[in-house]
Amino acid sequence: MHAAQPPIGLLVLALCMAAGDVRAQDKSTAAPPRANAPYDTQLGGAYPPAEGVEIVSRDRGDPPADGVYSICYLNAFQTQAEDSSWWKKNHPDLLLGSGSGGYFEDPNWPGEILLDTSTDEKRAGILSVIGRWIDECAENGFRAIEPDNLDTWTRSDGKLKAASNILMAAMIVERAHSKGLAAAQKNASELGPVGKSVIGFDFAIAESCQVHDECDHYISVYGDHVIEIEYPDAERDHFAEACAARGDKISIVLRDHDISSPDNPDYRYKTC
Repeated sequence: MHAAQPPIGLLVLALCMAAGDVRAQDKSTAAPPRANAPYDTQLGGAYPPAEGVEIVSRDRGDPPADGVYSICYLNAFQTQAEDSSWWKKNHPDLLLGSGSGGYFEDPNWPGEILLDTSTDEKRAGILSVIGRWIDECAENGFRAIEPDNLDTWTRSDGKLKAASNILMAAMIVERAHSKGLAAAQKNASELGPVGKSVIGFDFAIAESCQVHDECDHYISVYGDHVIEIEYPDAERDHFAEACAARGDKISIVLRDHDISSPDNPDYRYKTC
């Protein structure tokens, strides 16, 4: 998460177009979830959705939730900590080097190594892995994907560029659309219109956009097809502020920071 910044979408668009590698995709036939439908994110573990919930995000390793619009979560731009050893053994060339003989880890998530999106060859290699995950999401009955950590360039000490991640994201979305899956832009409000018009995302999932004053950035691009996740804050009730501002227009949910399941004493879940 980061402080609100002016959208950089037009700058990124110019860089990508200058490289000749990105063009606007054909409109996907995959449908985003219903706008303003009750949502739950279950990335900390699957459990039966509460009554009335229509949209659920789950990790790709969990089955889709029955009877709802299920979104398949992928850590698409960096490794899961528990999978880092697998990446090091099988695809060390796709991991971002630290410059000192090691790998560049996300400073906020120890053990999660950033993927190296810097070249056509590396992006193709990443897609050879991520693409199989997307195919499995479709085969298992999910309706959309949620590729996380699109904004790794913002915390790579300049080793990654926004344009490279844009190119990678476009490949991921194209693969999802080819399998009939919609695709969500996860965070990265700086992209502005590029997320939809160039990459081809169908809707957005925004964490703590009330905190960072970014929510309008997403709504200006995706209209009401935005899902907002807020977390408890001791100083301000950002969730209540979000509900008052736009709770009648988009899906907004309050969850605990660990996104735990109901059997955990720290579990929090509330909708507007």
